[in-house]
Amino acid sequence: MNKVFLIGNLTREPELTSTTSGVQMCRFGLAVNRNYSNADGVRETDFFNITAWRGNAEKCAKYLHKGNKVGISGNIQMRTYEVNGEKRTNYDIIVEDVEFLTPRGSEGGASYEPAEPANHEATVKEAEKVVELEPVEDDSDLPF
Repeated sequence: MNKVFLIGNLTREPELTSTTSGVQMCRFGLAVNRNYSNADGVRETDFFNITAWRGNAEKCAKYLHKGNKVGISGNIQMRTYEVNGEKRTNYDIIVEDVEFLTPRGSEGGASYEPAEPANHEATVKEAEKVVELEPVEDDSDLPF
């Protein structure tokens, strides 16, 4: 089974491109903090290359920005290539599902105002109501 779950922050702006056949692809970097600190008390960070395809690519390019927090589920894909005759290997995380974790209205997100209740006093009074329960005389037919 090849399954990866990551939560981290974008290290660069997403780059939306298309393949020669017209399939959209979006690439960006993701920084993920480790759950522990090293001997010096510093939390170490791992950096991953993320690739999203088709609809996920469009969503990522449209809504994500450098610094945004995002949750990714996907799989690891290894690719090899040559640079100046030197063979290199790279590991990419291929997105299957993405969850935007930076609240809207934060840096880079769409702005919105949280909804306020129309009548705040009425809402408070409703919450403070105490419900009086009536005692049950014969509870022999109750299922518990």
